[in-house]
Amino acid sequence: MPGLVSCLGDLIVTGIIILFSDHVKSEIWTNEVSDVQFGGLGSRVTLTCGGSHGGSPVEWRFNGSSVPPWQTHEGSLTLLNTTHSMEGNYSCHDERGTLLQSIKLRLGHPPHFVSVSCHMPNHMKIYCSWVQTKTTHLPTMYRTSYSVKGRCEPCEQEHIGMNECTITNPQFWSSSKVLVNITEINPLGSNSTIIQIDTHELLKPDPPEDVQVLHVEGQPTQLLVKWNSPSSWATEIMPAFPLTFLLRYRPIGSNFWSMLETEENTSLKIMDALVGHLHQIQIRAQDALINHSQWSEWSHVVEARPWIGQKPWEEPTESVICCFPSFDTPFPVRTTDKSPDSSLEQNGSLGLLVLLGLFAAVMVAVLLTIIVLLGVRQRKQDNVKKQELTSMVKMKSIPI
Repeated sequence: MPGLVSCLGDLIVTGIIILFSDHVKSEIWTNEVSDVQFGGLGSRVTLTCGGSHGGSPVEWRFNGSSVPPWQTHEGSLTLLNTTHSMEGNYSCHDERGTLLQSIKLRLGHPPHFVSVSCHMPNHMKIYCSWVQTKTTHLPTMYRTSYSVKGRCEPCEQEHIGMNECTITNPQFWSSSKVLVNITEINPLGSNSTIIQIDTHELLKPDPPEDVQVLHVEGQPTQLLVKWNSPSSWATEIMPAFPLTFLLRYRPIGSNFWSMLETEENTSLKIMDALVGHLHQIQIRAQDALINHSQWSEWSHVVEARPWIGQKPWEEPTESVICCFPSFDTPFPVRTTDKSPDSSLEQNGSLGLLVLLGLFAAVMVAVLLTIIVLLGVRQRKQDNVKKQELTSMVKMKSIPI
């Protein structure tokens, strides 16, 4: 009940401020100590000379220059349809030019609704932040609170001016519905923005950290992936609230990801990596008990290549030098005539013999062809001679 009464009290105060905000928009909110006055842009603003005596004439100056007398009335200065160009230092003076009062005028807009966003990286804290949807150009403060089942509690602002607040221990299991109230206040009034969040749907862990990918010795299709749970997922609550991890991987150049899932474990072995190819690996996390909560963002991409063994045509990178001791022998040492390259010489001689044999066979074939052609030519010539002799004999046998 005390919490409910406190919440109702806050709402009543806020309501009163809002009711009077229409009046404040067109009037001046005065800070008597610093002589700073605030007014609404586009409205009518009246400045009053506090040091003047009733009925005595007053001269107004704006940034040192005299203001036309038609804007003054009974010691007051009236500004119509105000713009930013009218902001500055105003001063009022008596007939002798003595300064009576100096006023700094600031113009802006009354509070407007703000855009609120919240995120919940674990079960114990909700972080909310907001940005203005309309710039007021005036000094602004915020009153922040939240309500669960009608009970109001402050949303703590650790750093004033950062537009952030934190809800601690939001009774995650008793109720998933939370009302968050951000009230914007400036010299021209106040305005409250209230949103409702569902903690079960809002829960979204931070991405896993310290992702490492190692090749497995002797296994060209395997990669060992290790990681840590997000640091914001406190270790003291890990046993009660385990995480599910989803790992995805692909060879560089592919558009398709393969997936592996595990609960609680912080390591997985990829068994079907593409041999010799560089792979991309990422991991994300989700609350294992609330499957409709959000997945975290993917971790940073890590690239790794499976184990690659020594290729059969590769020679060792380091040459092995064997040293043999020398002995003094009383008898002469006979060396063989075969040099280390004798086998190469033998192979070269055999190849030369084969080439010579082929050349001889070609030459024999050419000679045989020439002989055959000559023989055919000789036969043709003999036939021609025989025909000529026959013709001559026939001509001689004809009587004259």
